[in-house]
Amino acid sequence: MAELTPRWTELRFHPIQLAYQASPHRFNTVPAGRRSGKTELAKRKLVRLAIGASTFEKPRYFAAAPTRQQAKRIFWQDLKEMLSPWMQGGQPSETELTIRLVNGAEIHVLGLDRPERIEGTPWDGGILDEYGNMRPEVWACHIRPALADRNGWCDLIGVPEGRNHYYDTVLAARTSMQKFGPTSEWGCFHWVSADILPETEVAAARRDLDPLTFAQEYEASFVNFAGRAYYAFSPAEHCAPLAYDRRQPLIFCFDFNVAPGVAVICQEQRLPNGEFGTGVIGEVHIPNNSTTQAVCRKLLADWGGHEGWVRCYGDATGGARGSSRVQGSDWDLIRAELRPRFQDRLSLKAPAANPPERARLNAVNARLKNGDGAVRLMVDGARAGHVVKDLDGVRLLAGGAGEIDKRADDRLSHLSDALGYYIVAEFPLAAGAAARSVDLPFMAR
Repeated sequence: MAELTPRWTELRFHPIQLAYQASPHRFNTVPAGRRSGKTELAKRKLVRLAIGASTFEKPRYFAAAPTRQQAKRIFWQDLKEMLSPWMQGGQPSETELTIRLVNGAEIHVLGLDRPERIEGTPWDGGILDEYGNMRPEVWACHIRPALADRNGWCDLIGVPEGRNHYYDTVLAARTSMQKFGPTSEWGCFHWVSADILPETEVAAARRDLDPLTFAQEYEASFVNFAGRAYYAFSPAEHCAPLAYDRRQPLIFCFDFNVAPGVAVICQEQRLPNGEFGTGVIGEVHIPNNSTTQAVCRKLLADWGGHEGWVRCYGDATGGARGSSRVQGSDWDLIRAELRPRFQDRLSLKAPAANPPERARLNAVNARLKNGDGAVRLMVDGARAGHVVKDLDGVRLLAGGAGEIDKRADDRLSHLSDALGYYIVAEFPLAAGAAARSVDLPFMAR
């Protein structure tokens, strides 16, 4: 490592990170805060060990993430830039995502959406990044056996994802360290984002996120998300009579169903608590045998006299032709029903793909109440009673990583889903957190 590339920038001293780099343990769990250096340290460890490998013929190492696309984004360019040309035994394979080194070692970048990619040949060591998002069986059924032949090492790193299999692994590692000390096969190293990131960045994140999400993402806490999906919601704090301005933009939020058929109506406004935020001022709730057309006609009956802009947000699954029970997609039907009344004042904000469910829940909870206690989402309970029931009643899967339990009550979640598509599109917690949305043009197809 005498000749390092410019990619090896100097890191600030941190005692726990230093202990991780010098870890005597074969397997290391590293639950650490967002943007706090855990992946960077793991990359450096991987490169050092691969360059110094001499024990076996053709030493083989992996850098893995939940999907191949994630793994390439996280590792590929950085690993190439960390290795000087003299360290590399030829051009890296862009097809196989493999780097061959002058000592015969290989570094493979892998996605474990297909765990069989790791099987078949022995490995000397590797990294599992975002381990909490991998399938629970990946470690025991695929990774651990592949390391057996060469007594390989592995580091399981990432931000916690609720109390799932990563939580269980970390608990077991901590117990092993307490029992066996330096001779433990397992080690655990934990630090928070505030140890590394600027104070202003951490404070901004605390303002943007709800307390549970901040604890998970920036303090690397294994938060128990069991219970209510919208745990930040309290009818006493979030329900009040809200104003409606016929000239300000009106938001229609859709989730495409037949039982119930739903929509949520919002306006950005000065809330009764003094904050400027999102006011839910109405809803459509048709219990059975609904269609997108029926929902739109109810919207026109209630809000057809609106004089300002009308903006529609909703479920990406309505974007494919034939997805509804009548001719055309749900978005086509919305355009056909609402365009004649609102003309050029109507815009459709259609996501290219639905955002991850956890990102949507986090965005809504942060809008309900951020880490500083600011409430920027309120509901007029007299005009949107079913929205109140949704926010108060939707539950999470027991033992999950924050996923909605759709089976607990099939009457719930549709209205809060619809509202969430708007919130995550306009108020995402971080750049790229929401699926990209596009304006659907009003042109004949």
